[in-house]
Parts: sequence; structure tokens; C-alpha cells
Amino acid sequence: MQVFYDARETRPAAERERDLFACLPGLLRTACELAPAVAQQLRGIDPADLSDRAQLARVPVLRKSELLHLQHAARLAHAGVAGERNRVFGGVSTIGWGQARRVFASPGPIYEPEGERPDYWGFARALHAAGVRPGSLVHNCFSYHFTPAGSMMETAAHALGCTVFPGGVGQTEQQVRTMADLAPDAYTGTPSFLRIILEKADDMGVALPSLQRALFSGEAYPPSLQAWFAARGIEGFQAYGSADLGMVAFETPAREGLVLNEDLILEIVRPGTDQPVPDGEVGEVVVTRFNPDYPLLRFGTGDLSAVLPGASACGRTNVRIRGWLGRADQTTKVRGMFVHPEQVARVVARHPGIGRARLVVSGEMGHDLMILKVESDRALDVEAVAESVRDQTKLRARVEVVPEGSLPNDGKVIEDARSYK
Repeated sequence: MQVFYDARETRPAAERERDLFACLPGLLRTACELAPAVAQQLRGIDPADLSDRAQLARVPVLRKSELLHLQHAARLAHAGVAGERNRVFGGVSTIGWGQARRVFASPGPIYEPEGERPDYWGFARALHAAGVRPGSLVHNCFSYHFTPAGSMMETAAHALGCTVFPGGVGQTEQQVRTMADLAPDAYTGTPSFLRIILEKADDMGVALPSLQRALFSGEAYPPSLQAWFAARGIEGFQAYGSADLGMVAFETPAREGLVLNEDLILEIVRPGTDQPVPDGEVGEVVVTRFNPDYPLLRFGTGDLSAVLPGASACGRTNVRIRGWLGRADQTTKVRGMFVHPEQVARVVARHPGIGRARLVVSGEMGHDLMILKVESDRALDVEAVAESVRDQTKLRARVEVVPEGSLPNDGKVIEDARSYK
């Protein structure tokens, strides 16, 4: 049995890095010609200069919320006008109707094109790592309408040489009967829905012995649930992705974090900034995807994660991340005013002596208190820092200097510790 999806999974890390940055300038040159939003993001930066991560960090991050506003503004500006690459996709896509096989709508709405390339969303690698092989029948219980989740798994299964039953969501009793009739080898969908199906099968007195493998996404997959499925003879793995990027990282039999997909560059940046954090520190997941149809450059997902040290014991050499650790957008309303991570980042930038910072909002609703906790190895003018907070947020805060390394490594820039009772 082939252990790896392809030879690229085991190539030396330095070779992978070299290959990625050798391909990046050409991808971006084409993107700048066909996708004006990418050209705007690169304004003043020559793609040929993006030869390593330090140079890439010069490019501003495009966050998911900004993509939503970009598309919405484009639809207003180009209403009734032909040219869907700009009108619908906000100038980020290089393809339009006819070239795109499908178009999807994620909440917002944000519209995503699906091109013609096999395994467009990149989930075949995750399915393979989960043990799915050619000739399998995959029972796909991701939604087939509006969002791309159903297509993500179906196109991946087809790329592996599998047959797919488009189960979609709901209709639990019919799902059980279909599984009993067709005897699928594998399931794709959320773990909670498969558990519901299996419990319904128990109620109906129906055995489903053929189902041995599963690829989950869209929800947490804790060890307790992994053990629950294993007790029923089902080996389940998880994959992390988004409707914009496709598959970002996937679990392997080593069960040690999630291995990064090929053909993308991952960075972890401090929330509210464009700057990468040291490996191991929790921050926002930022991805550059090598997709010529939808070339997202330094796309901020809004998800928190961290890079794990070393390589996976499974033999794959790509970077590993810890998985989904929460959301980076920690915008909080204090005394009727919204406070954003970006504002905290601007305060830190004004005072070079500050390392990490954390704005803690406490008290009861209506009696909010703000304390900015800052790590520093030198004497700080706390009154000047407090004035910077007031200048940025229009709110008063107390500044507390704490030892280096004492703030939790959880990616939080703003902590809401108020009582809501």
C-alpha cells in the first residue's frame, strides 16, 4: 500500500521552501495582470523581490473581513456591469464564468470560484492520509449547496479514483439505510453528524460494518470522540481548511498536530498586525495559496494556531501546526466603544521596549476596567503607554509591566474577563 500521496510529501524542507519561493514571483506576475486586487495589495512591491519569508512579510495581510468588504464594494460599484472577475470576486479571481466550473457563496456572502483542475481544493492528500484508496466508495455528508464543502470532498475522492455517494446533510434514517445498502468504505463530513447516524443505526437495529475510515472537518475532533469512533472500528482523521483556501493542513497516522498541505506558504502572525511571530507562539494563520485561479496572497484566516517543532513521525516533512486554537478577531466593546487588536498593536509599536501585550477588560457590565499588561525587560514610562492607549481607543487604561514570558501563549491580544451574570 502506498504510504504517501506523492514524493513531494517527503522532500527535504529546504528544497520545498526553495521551490515555493521560486514559483511565487511567476504566479504573482500573472495574478497582477488579471486580478487588480492582487496588484493593489502588491503596490510598490516587485513580485521578483519576494524571494524569502522576510520579503514576503512586506506584503500587507488581506484578512477575510477585508475580502468580504472588497467583494461587497465591487458589487456596488459594478452593479449590472459584465465582468464577474471584478464585480463578483472583487478583483481577486483570474477566472470568470465559463472558466469557473462552479461558484459558491459562503456566509457574508463571500463568493469563491471553483476551477477545472482535478482536486481543486486540495483535499485528496488528506483523504489519502486517512487511508482512503482508489476503488473506495465515499459517503459524503458535507453540504452540496451554497458552500463548497461537499464539492471539496467529492473532487478529492474523484482525484483518488473513488466513487462518491452525495449524502449531504440531514435525513438521518435515509443515511443509515443507504449506508446499509451501498456499504461505503469511508465517510466525509462532520464528526457530530456521523455520530448521529451511527446512533440512529443502533436505534434501528442496523449494522454498518463496512464503514472503517472517516475524514472530518468543520468541527473539533477531540480525543474522546476519536476513541468513540475507534471503539466502533472507524479510524477517523481531521483536516483543517476554509472555503477560500481549500485544505490547509491534515492529520496523519502519527496523530501529532496537522501537517501542512503542499503548494502553499503558511505564516503565523501576531493578531492585529502583519508581522510573523516566532515558531511555537500562537497567532493568526496567514496563508499564501498557489492557486492561479484564485491567488490569495497572505490571506488572514482569522483562525489561531501555532507551528509545532520538528517533523512528523509519519515521515512527512512539511511544517506542522497545532490545529484550530480559536479566533484571532478579538474585537471587544468597552464602555460603548469597540476596541480592536490593531489598536493594541499600534500602542506596542509606539514603545520599542514592549514585547508582547495583552489588554484585559474586567469588571461587571457597565463598570468596565481596562488593564494593558505588557512584557518588558527594561524600564517603561507607563504613563506614556497609558496615554498611547487613550489616544488609540479614546478610553482610559491602567498599564501593568509584567516579566518577559509571563503572558499566556494563547494568541489573545484582548481578553474579555468581565462578568456577564
